Amino acid sequence: MAKPLIQLALDSLDYDVTVNLAKVAHRYVDIIEIGTPCLKVNGLKLVKDLKARFPTKEILVDLKTMDAGFYEAEPFFKAGAAITTVLGTSDLDTIKGVIAVANKYGAKAQVDLINVHDKAACAKAAAAAGAHIIGIHTGIDQQIAGHTPFADLEALLALNLGKLVSVAGGIKPSTVQQVVKAGASIIVVGGAITGAKDPAKAASEIRDLVDAAAKA
Repeated sequence: MAKPLIQLALDSLDYDVTVNLAKVAHRYVDIIEIGTPCLKVNGLKLVKDLKARFPTKEILVDLKTMDAGFYEAEPFFKAGAAITTVLGTSDLDTIKGVIAVANKYGAKAQVDLINVHDKAACAKAAAAAGAHIIGIHTGIDQQIAGHTPFADLEALLALNLGKLVSVAGGIKPSTVQQVVKAGASIIVVGGAITGAKDPAKAASEIRDLVDAAAKA
Protein backbone atom coordinates (compact mmCIF):
# COMPACT_ATOMS: atom_id res chain seq x y z
CA MET A 1 0.00 0.00 0.00
CA ALA A 2 1.33 3.44 -0.93
CA LYS A 3 1.79 5.63 2.10
CA PRO A 4 -0.93 8.29 2.11
CA LEU A 5 -0.15 11.94 2.65
CA ILE A 6 -1.24 13.74 5.80
CA GLN A 7 -2.79 17.17 5.36
CA LEU A 8 -2.94 19.58 8.30
CA ALA A 9 -6.06 21.75 8.13
CA LEU A 10 -5.58 25.17 9.71
CA ASP A 11 -8.86 26.99 10.29
CA SER A 12 -8.04 29.53 12.99
CA LEU A 13 -8.79 33.13 12.05
CA ASP A 14 -5.75 34.29 14.01
CA TYR A 15 -2.63 34.75 11.87
CA ASP A 16 -0.09 34.05 14.61
CA VAL A 17 -1.98 31.03 15.93
CA THR A 18 -2.05 29.59 12.42
CA VAL A 19 1.69 30.09 11.89
CA ASN A 20 2.53 28.65 15.31
CA LEU A 21 0.41 25.54 14.70
CA ALA A 22 2.20 25.02 11.39
CA LYS A 23 5.56 25.42 13.15
CA VAL A 24 4.93 22.74 15.75
CA ALA A 25 3.21 20.21 13.46
CA HIS A 26 4.85 20.63 10.06
CA ARG A 27 7.49 17.93 10.49
CA TYR A 28 4.77 15.29 10.83
CA VAL A 29 2.62 16.28 7.85
CA ASP A 30 3.01 16.50 4.07
CA ILE A 31 0.51 19.21 3.12
CA ILE A 32 -0.33 22.40 5.02
CA GLU A 33 -3.87 23.57 4.32
CA ILE A 34 -5.02 27.14 4.77
CA GLY A 35 -8.68 26.55 5.50
CA THR A 36 -11.39 28.71 3.97
CA PRO A 37 -12.22 30.82 7.07
CA CYS A 38 -8.51 31.40 7.73
CA LEU A 39 -7.90 32.31 4.10
CA LYS A 40 -10.76 34.82 3.98
CA VAL A 41 -9.30 36.70 6.93
CA ASN A 42 -5.57 36.44 6.16
CA GLY A 43 -5.35 36.15 2.36
CA LEU A 44 -2.32 35.96 0.10
CA LYS A 45 0.08 37.21 2.78
CA LEU A 46 -0.36 34.00 4.76
CA VAL A 47 0.11 31.83 1.66
CA LYS A 48 3.42 33.52 0.90
CA ASP A 49 4.51 33.39 4.53
CA LEU A 50 3.83 29.67 5.00
CA LYS A 51 5.50 28.81 1.70
CA ALA A 52 8.59 30.77 2.73
CA ARG A 53 8.71 29.15 6.16
CA PHE A 54 8.05 25.60 4.96
CA PRO A 55 9.38 25.39 1.40
CA THR A 56 9.40 21.58 1.31
CA LYS A 57 5.70 21.31 2.17
CA GLU A 58 2.84 21.57 -0.28
CA ILE A 59 0.52 24.44 0.56
CA LEU A 60 -3.16 23.81 -0.11
CA VAL A 61 -5.37 26.87 -0.37
CA ASP A 62 -8.98 25.93 0.30
CA LEU A 63 -10.54 28.50 -2.01
CA LYS A 64 -13.75 26.50 -2.59
CA THR A 65 -14.01 28.35 -5.90
CA MET A 66 -17.55 28.61 -7.27
CA ASP A 67 -17.03 30.86 -10.31
CA ALA A 68 -14.26 32.45 -12.39
CA GLY A 69 -11.99 29.46 -11.80
CA PHE A 70 -8.84 30.48 -13.67
CA TYR A 71 -9.05 34.11 -12.57
CA GLU A 72 -9.61 33.37 -8.87
CA ALA A 73 -7.06 30.60 -8.48
CA GLU A 74 -4.13 32.11 -10.39
CA PRO A 75 -2.96 34.62 -7.74
CA PHE A 76 -2.72 31.82 -5.18
CA PHE A 77 -0.63 29.60 -7.43
CA LYS A 78 1.61 32.60 -8.07
CA ALA A 79 1.94 33.05 -4.29
CA GLY A 80 3.18 29.49 -3.83
CA ALA A 81 0.11 27.28 -3.47
CA ALA A 82 0.56 23.74 -4.74
CA ILE A 83 -3.15 22.91 -4.61
CA THR A 84 -6.35 24.94 -4.70
CA THR A 85 -9.89 23.67 -4.34
CA VAL A 86 -12.94 24.17 -6.52
CA LEU A 87 -16.44 23.12 -5.54
CA GLY A 88 -18.01 20.19 -7.34
CA THR A 89 -21.28 22.10 -7.21
CA SER A 90 -19.82 24.75 -9.52
CA ASP A 91 -20.17 24.76 -13.30
CA LEU A 92 -17.93 22.29 -15.13
CA ASP A 93 -16.33 25.20 -17.01
CA THR A 94 -15.33 26.69 -13.65
CA ILE A 95 -13.73 23.40 -12.67
CA LYS A 96 -11.93 23.28 -16.02
CA GLY A 97 -10.63 26.81 -15.42
CA VAL A 98 -9.02 25.81 -12.13
CA ILE A 99 -7.55 22.71 -13.75
CA ALA A 100 -6.13 24.80 -16.57
CA VAL A 101 -4.42 27.30 -14.27
CA ALA A 102 -3.12 24.51 -12.03
CA ASN A 103 -1.54 22.90 -15.08
CA LYS A 104 -0.05 26.25 -16.07
CA TYR A 105 1.85 26.41 -12.76
CA GLY A 106 2.66 22.71 -12.47
CA ALA A 107 0.24 22.49 -9.56
CA LYS A 108 -2.96 20.59 -8.71
CA ALA A 109 -6.69 21.27 -8.77
CA GLN A 110 -8.83 19.52 -6.18
CA VAL A 111 -12.56 19.13 -6.76
CA ASP A 112 -14.38 19.21 -3.42
CA LEU A 113 -17.55 17.06 -3.35
CA ILE A 114 -18.99 18.74 -0.25
CA ASN A 115 -22.80 18.95 -0.60
CA VAL A 116 -22.72 17.39 -4.09
CA HIS A 117 -25.82 15.20 -4.43
CA ASP A 118 -24.59 12.85 -7.16
CA LYS A 119 -20.97 12.44 -6.10
CA ALA A 120 -20.23 9.65 -8.57
CA ALA A 121 -21.35 11.65 -11.59
CA CYS A 122 -19.49 14.75 -10.45
CA ALA A 123 -16.31 12.81 -9.71
CA LYS A 124 -16.40 11.12 -13.10
CA ALA A 125 -16.89 14.44 -14.91
CA ALA A 126 -14.13 16.12 -12.90
CA ALA A 127 -11.73 13.24 -13.53
CA ALA A 128 -12.50 13.32 -17.26
CA ALA A 129 -11.81 17.07 -17.26
CA GLY A 130 -8.36 16.45 -15.76
CA ALA A 131 -8.81 17.14 -12.06
CA HIS A 132 -5.79 16.03 -10.09
CA ILE A 133 -7.52 15.31 -6.76
CA ILE A 134 -11.10 14.40 -5.88
CA GLY A 135 -12.04 15.34 -2.33
CA ILE A 136 -14.60 13.67 -0.07
CA HIS A 137 -15.47 16.28 2.50
CA THR A 138 -17.93 16.10 5.36
CA GLY A 139 -18.31 19.70 6.50
CA ILE A 140 -18.31 20.88 10.11
CA ASP A 141 -22.08 21.43 10.16
CA GLN A 142 -22.60 17.92 8.78
CA GLN A 143 -20.23 16.50 11.40
CA ILE A 144 -22.24 18.18 14.14
CA ALA A 145 -25.32 16.44 12.72
CA GLY A 146 -23.52 13.10 13.08
CA HIS A 147 -22.32 12.47 9.52
CA THR A 148 -18.94 10.93 8.65
CA PRO A 149 -17.05 10.67 5.32
CA PHE A 150 -16.46 6.91 5.35
CA ALA A 151 -19.34 5.63 3.20
CA ASP A 152 -18.74 8.36 0.61
CA LEU A 153 -15.02 7.54 0.59
CA GLU A 154 -15.63 3.86 -0.08
CA ALA A 155 -18.10 4.66 -2.88
CA LEU A 156 -15.65 7.05 -4.54
CA LEU A 157 -12.72 4.66 -4.33
CA ALA A 158 -14.87 1.93 -5.87
CA LEU A 159 -15.11 4.04 -9.06
CA ASN A 160 -11.37 3.51 -9.70
CA LEU A 161 -10.96 6.87 -11.42
CA GLY A 162 -7.18 6.82 -11.25
CA LYS A 163 -7.03 10.12 -9.36
CA LEU A 164 -5.73 11.06 -5.94
CA VAL A 165 -8.54 10.88 -3.38
CA SER A 166 -8.61 13.21 -0.39
CA VAL A 167 -10.85 12.69 2.63
CA ALA A 168 -11.77 15.21 5.30
CA GLY A 169 -14.30 15.31 8.08
CA GLY A 170 -13.61 14.76 11.76
CA ILE A 171 -10.77 12.28 11.29
CA LYS A 172 -9.06 11.45 14.57
CA PRO A 173 -6.65 8.87 16.02
CA SER A 174 -9.41 6.29 16.49
CA THR A 175 -10.52 6.48 12.85
CA VAL A 176 -7.44 7.45 10.85
CA GLN A 177 -6.30 3.88 10.24
CA GLN A 178 -9.73 3.03 8.84
CA VAL A 179 -9.20 5.76 6.25
CA VAL A 180 -5.72 4.49 5.41
CA LYS A 181 -6.94 0.92 4.95
CA ALA A 182 -9.80 2.11 2.75
CA GLY A 183 -7.21 3.47 0.33
CA ALA A 184 -7.34 7.27 0.61
CA SER A 185 -4.41 9.13 -0.95
CA ILE A 186 -4.61 12.22 1.28
CA ILE A 187 -5.92 12.25 4.86
CA VAL A 188 -7.00 15.63 6.16
CA VAL A 189 -6.73 16.16 9.91
CA GLY A 190 -7.77 19.38 11.58
CA GLY A 191 -9.16 19.57 15.09
CA ALA A 192 -7.57 16.32 16.24
CA ILE A 193 -4.24 18.16 15.93
CA THR A 194 -5.04 21.86 16.19
CA GLY A 195 -7.43 21.41 19.11
CA ALA A 196 -5.14 19.11 21.09
CA LYS A 197 -3.40 20.25 24.28
CA ASP A 198 -0.12 19.30 22.62
CA PRO A 199 -0.52 19.71 18.83
CA ALA A 200 2.99 18.43 18.10
CA LYS A 201 2.36 15.23 20.06
CA ALA A 202 -1.03 14.78 18.40
CA ALA A 203 0.49 15.23 14.94
CA SER A 204 3.23 12.75 15.76
CA GLU A 205 0.64 10.21 16.90
CA ILE A 206 -1.34 10.62 13.67
CA ARG A 207 1.87 10.18 11.65
CA ASP A 208 2.74 6.96 13.50
CA LEU A 209 -0.77 5.55 13.06
CA VAL A 210 -0.84 6.34 9.35
CA ASP A 211 2.60 4.86 8.73
CA ALA A 212 1.76 1.71 10.69
CA ALA A 213 -1.51 1.17 8.83
CA ALA A 214 0.17 1.73 5.46
CA LYS A 215 2.72 -0.99 6.26
CA ALA A 216 0.10 -3.51 7.40
